[in-house]
Amino acid sequence: MPNKTSSMEWLRIAFHDIQSANILFTANHFTDSIGNNLQQALEKILKSIPAYSSQKIKKSHDLIEIYESIDSTLNLTDEELGFLELASDYFKEDRYPNPYYCLPPKDEIKQVLDFTNDLFTRVCTILNIDPEEVKK
Repeated sequence: MPNKTSSMEWLRIAFHDIQSANILFTANHFTDSIGNNLQQALEKILKSIPAYSSQKIKKSHDLIEIYESIDSTLNLTDEELGFLELASDYFKEDRYPNPYYCLPPKDEIKQVLDFTNDLFTRVCTILNIDPEEVKK
Protein backbone atom coordinates (compact mmCIF):
# COMPACT_ATOMS: atom_id res chain seq x y z
CA MET A 1 0.00 0.00 0.00
CA PRO A 2 1.41 3.43 -0.94
CA ASN A 3 2.79 5.59 1.85
CA LYS A 4 1.73 8.93 0.42
CA THR A 5 2.29 10.75 3.73
CA SER A 6 5.96 9.78 3.98
CA SER A 7 6.59 10.60 0.34
CA MET A 8 4.91 14.00 0.71
CA GLU A 9 7.14 14.80 3.70
CA TRP A 10 10.24 14.23 1.56
CA LEU A 11 8.77 16.24 -1.31
CA ARG A 12 7.70 19.11 0.93
CA ILE A 13 11.22 19.57 2.27
CA ALA A 14 12.60 19.18 -1.26
CA PHE A 15 10.27 21.96 -2.38
CA HIS A 16 11.70 24.23 0.34
CA ASP A 17 15.20 23.61 -1.03
CA ILE A 18 14.00 24.21 -4.61
CA GLN A 19 12.34 27.47 -3.66
CA SER A 20 15.49 28.60 -1.84
CA ALA A 21 17.56 27.78 -4.94
CA ASN A 22 15.11 29.65 -7.21
CA ILE A 23 15.16 32.74 -4.99
CA LEU A 24 18.95 32.70 -4.66
CA PHE A 25 19.39 32.26 -8.42
CA THR A 26 17.05 35.18 -9.17
CA ALA A 27 18.99 37.30 -6.65
CA ASN A 28 22.25 36.41 -8.45
CA HIS A 29 23.57 34.82 -5.26
CA PHE A 30 26.66 32.64 -4.93
CA THR A 31 26.40 29.55 -7.11
CA ASP A 32 27.96 27.25 -4.49
CA SER A 33 25.10 28.02 -2.10
CA ILE A 34 22.52 27.50 -4.85
CA GLY A 35 24.20 24.23 -5.81
CA ASN A 36 24.04 22.97 -2.25
CA ASN A 37 20.28 23.64 -2.19
CA LEU A 38 19.88 21.86 -5.53
CA GLN A 39 21.77 18.78 -4.36
CA GLN A 40 19.63 18.61 -1.24
CA ALA A 41 16.41 19.04 -3.24
CA LEU A 42 17.37 16.31 -5.70
CA GLU A 43 18.35 13.95 -2.90
CA LYS A 44 14.97 14.38 -1.22
CA ILE A 45 13.04 14.08 -4.49
CA LEU A 46 14.78 10.78 -5.22
CA LYS A 47 14.25 9.53 -1.68
CA SER A 48 10.52 10.27 -1.93
CA ILE A 49 10.20 7.34 -4.35
CA PRO A 50 11.21 4.52 -1.99
CA ALA A 51 9.37 6.35 0.82
CA TYR A 52 6.17 6.02 -1.22
CA SER A 53 6.63 2.24 -1.36
CA SER A 54 7.79 2.02 2.29
CA GLN A 55 11.13 0.72 1.05
CA LYS A 56 14.49 1.24 2.69
CA ILE A 57 15.93 4.66 1.87
CA LYS A 58 19.60 4.72 0.89
CA LYS A 59 21.68 6.70 3.40
CA SER A 60 23.88 8.54 0.95
CA HIS A 61 24.34 11.99 -0.53
CA ASP A 62 25.58 10.58 -3.85
CA LEU A 63 22.66 11.16 -6.21
CA ILE A 64 23.71 8.50 -8.72
CA GLU A 65 24.00 5.93 -5.93
CA ILE A 66 20.54 6.89 -4.63
CA TYR A 67 19.07 6.78 -8.14
CA GLU A 68 20.54 3.32 -8.73
CA SER A 69 19.07 2.07 -5.44
CA ILE A 70 15.47 2.91 -6.35
CA ASP A 71 13.26 0.71 -8.43
CA SER A 72 12.52 1.40 -12.08
CA THR A 73 9.81 3.93 -11.21
CA LEU A 74 11.98 6.71 -12.61
CA ASN A 75 13.96 6.44 -15.83
CA LEU A 76 16.41 9.24 -16.50
CA THR A 77 18.24 10.03 -19.73
CA ASP A 78 22.02 10.18 -19.93
CA GLU A 79 21.82 13.98 -19.89
CA GLU A 80 19.68 13.90 -16.73
CA LEU A 81 22.11 11.48 -15.08
CA GLY A 82 24.78 14.04 -15.91
CA PHE A 83 22.82 16.65 -13.94
CA LEU A 84 22.69 14.25 -10.97
CA GLU A 85 26.47 13.83 -11.20
CA LEU A 86 27.02 17.59 -11.28
CA ALA A 87 24.68 18.16 -8.35
CA SER A 88 26.35 15.42 -6.29
CA ASP A 89 29.54 17.43 -6.53
CA TYR A 90 27.78 20.53 -5.19
CA PHE A 91 27.33 18.89 -1.80
CA LYS A 92 30.47 18.75 0.24
CA GLU A 93 30.68 17.16 3.67
CA ASP A 94 33.48 19.61 4.35
CA ARG A 95 32.61 23.02 2.93
CA TYR A 96 35.84 24.61 4.07
CA PRO A 97 38.01 26.18 1.37
CA ASN A 98 40.65 23.99 -0.19
CA PRO A 99 42.85 24.25 -3.28
CA TYR A 100 40.10 22.67 -5.43
CA TYR A 101 37.19 24.82 -4.20
CA CYS A 102 35.49 26.85 -6.93
CA LEU A 103 32.09 28.26 -7.73
CA PRO A 104 30.00 26.30 -10.25
CA PRO A 105 29.35 28.27 -13.46
CA LYS A 106 26.04 30.14 -13.48
CA ASP A 107 24.86 28.55 -16.75
CA GLU A 108 25.50 25.07 -15.30
CA ILE A 109 23.55 25.97 -12.15
CA LYS A 110 20.67 27.19 -14.34
CA GLN A 111 20.54 23.86 -16.19
CA VAL A 112 20.55 21.87 -12.94
CA LEU A 113 17.94 24.24 -11.48
CA ASP A 114 15.64 23.73 -14.47
CA PHE A 115 16.15 19.96 -14.25
CA THR A 116 15.38 19.99 -10.50
CA ASN A 117 12.17 21.98 -10.99
CA ASP A 118 11.10 19.56 -13.73
CA LEU A 119 12.03 16.44 -11.76
CA PHE A 120 9.98 17.61 -8.78
CA THR A 121 6.87 17.84 -10.97
CA ARG A 122 7.62 14.54 -12.73
CA VAL A 123 8.04 12.62 -9.49
CA CYS A 124 4.85 14.13 -8.07
CA THR A 125 3.03 12.94 -11.21
CA ILE A 126 4.58 9.45 -11.02
CA LEU A 127 3.55 9.12 -7.37
CA ASN A 128 0.10 10.58 -8.07
CA ILE A 129 0.72 13.48 -5.66
CA ASP A 130 -0.60 16.96 -6.39
CA PRO A 131 2.39 19.35 -6.39
CA GLU A 132 0.15 22.13 -5.06
CA GLU A 133 -0.72 19.97 -2.05
CA VAL A 134 3.00 19.51 -1.36
CA LYS A 135 3.65 23.27 -1.57
CA LYS A 136 1.22 24.12 1.23
